[in-house]
Amino acid sequence: MLARLNALLTVGDQPRIVVLCGLGGVGKTSLAAESAHRGLAEVAVAWQIPAEDPAVLAQDMAELAAQLGGRAQADPRDPVASVHAMLAAHPADWLLIFDNAPDESSLRRFLPPAGRGRVIVTSQSQHWPGKSVLDVPVLDLDVAAGFLASRTTDPDQEAANDLALELGGLPLALEQAAAYMTAAGMSTSEYLELYRQRRARLLAKGEAAGHPANVAATLGLALSRLESEAPPAAGLLRLLAHLAPDPVPVTLLLGDADLEHQIDPGVAVVLAPLLGDRLAAGDAISALRRYSLITSVGNGMVLVHRLVQAITVDQVPSDAATAWQQAAAVIIAAAIPADTTLPKAWPTFAVLLPHALTILPATNVDLRRMARFLGDSGSYATARDLFRQIVDGYEKDAAYGPEHPDALTALASLAHWTGQAAGEAAAARDLYTSLLPASERVLGAEHPDTLTARANFAGFTGQAGDAAGARDLYASLLPASERVLGPEHPATLNTLGNLARWTGEAGDTVGARELYASMIPAFERILGAEHLDTLTALANFAGFTGQAGDAAGARDLYAVLLPVRERILGSKHPNTLTTRSNLAHWTERASR
Repeated sequence: MLARLNALLTVGDQPRIVVLCGLGGVGKTSLAAESAHRGLAEVAVAWQIPAEDPAVLAQDMAELAAQLGGRAQADPRDPVASVHAMLAAHPADWLLIFDNAPDESSLRRFLPPAGRGRVIVTSQSQHWPGKSVLDVPVLDLDVAAGFLASRTTDPDQEAANDLALELGGLPLALEQAAAYMTAAGMSTSEYLELYRQRRARLLAKGEAAGHPANVAATLGLALSRLESEAPPAAGLLRLLAHLAPDPVPVTLLLGDADLEHQIDPGVAVVLAPLLGDRLAAGDAISALRRYSLITSVGNGMVLVHRLVQAITVDQVPSDAATAWQQAAAVIIAAAIPADTTLPKAWPTFAVLLPHALTILPATNVDLRRMARFLGDSGSYATARDLFRQIVDGYEKDAAYGPEHPDALTALASLAHWTGQAAGEAAAARDLYTSLLPASERVLGAEHPDTLTARANFAGFTGQAGDAAGARDLYASLLPASERVLGPEHPATLNTLGNLARWTGEAGDTVGARELYASMIPAFERILGAEHLDTLTALANFAGFTGQAGDAAGARDLYAVLLPVRERILGSKHPNTLTTRSNLAHWTERASR
């Protein structure tokens, strides 16, 4: 950082101005002061001025004027003009540091317009048009952990890593924690446990060397100013504070004005001006950036430091905390796409995933949709694990219990994605064995969810090694599905497709190929030519074409299918990889 700062200070027009911006406590002033000390031999004048209060700033400029030219030469009526004139005429290089400036407009008249000088400005604001701006980031976590270990002489590297993560690499917080541990004779692991229990108290205790306030006071001051200057921005920060410390697609979350009627009135009065209004949302984001309370990370996303989140949450009155959590859950749930099978929606699912896991309860129906996305996008084991958490949540929640319809739906999904994970077909079959009696008892033998459970039980029976058993189960299921759902319902089509598959797996490859040939037009007409189930049917049709003796036909079918799967699913999706493998296999067979 010092090298980058020096490079900006030594090139360009005179005077050269560089703004160090970043979160309170990140080390902007320390960086400026260290740069000044290292460059003292290169300048004749070096002066640091507190810039937060215009009155204090003007007084310091008067003192500098007296130091530069003697009090007789300083114009007491306009000390700023006096400083500018003397610096412009000064024969040697000089350096000014304006420390903790609120923004560009408040500092504009104090900046020297001419002279052989360097100017460093420190500010929480990220808005400095026309100036060279250097963002001062928090420390990398490995560096932060190394600092803690060195500062405390505690060799517990794991605890240092965990504490560095909890403190988000913020230098002020790291130094404050290390100073407290040293003074209290406390190990890093002991401090970490105490921090997790009494975070607010610890953040408000003690001061770091060379810094006038603790972490809570430093960040809390910015929050208090924001509350008075831009209440909607403060409301937005409260919303973001309840989410994960990961990038947030703010404009996506605030895009629906109708959400106002789904959240607590006390929260709605603050957030309503932002919902559905891109201009108001932009103004709120701009206000947050004035104090570096958020960082833009591109693609319309922002990042909130975890300590900003922590202190913001701690400042929410206890009687309002639940309302803000519920509002965050409503807004996240509303942003989750409806269709988990559409690959174009997967990036949205992915960016919302950490926030959904943070704020949505296990029994929330939208969390189930997020888990389905994981499976549909190829993360089978992760989907299984999330559904295990969801099932556990239903079982522990007295409002539901293990035989609630939603609990049975979650258990069915757990069984399904268990079977998709490698080597787990028998485990999935056994889960369905226990699920089916409860589903028939609670929902009914011909309820659509029961039919789906029967279909999946048949499929995993086959994958566990009993192809003929799977074929017979699908054959008995098909009439019920046609009667209850209709012959062209997607679930009925899937049952027909699986009947064809397991007919082939049981040895009748010609019969399987013919069944697929007859049903694919219906798949394409009803589901669409690029629907995931249609592509699965095409893949199976290709496979049984080869197994029935037409290797070249199988090769050609896989050659057509591969680019479609690559475009829709991506080159590394399990189904794409399987298609590539099968294309290679039947190409080799055909070449023989």
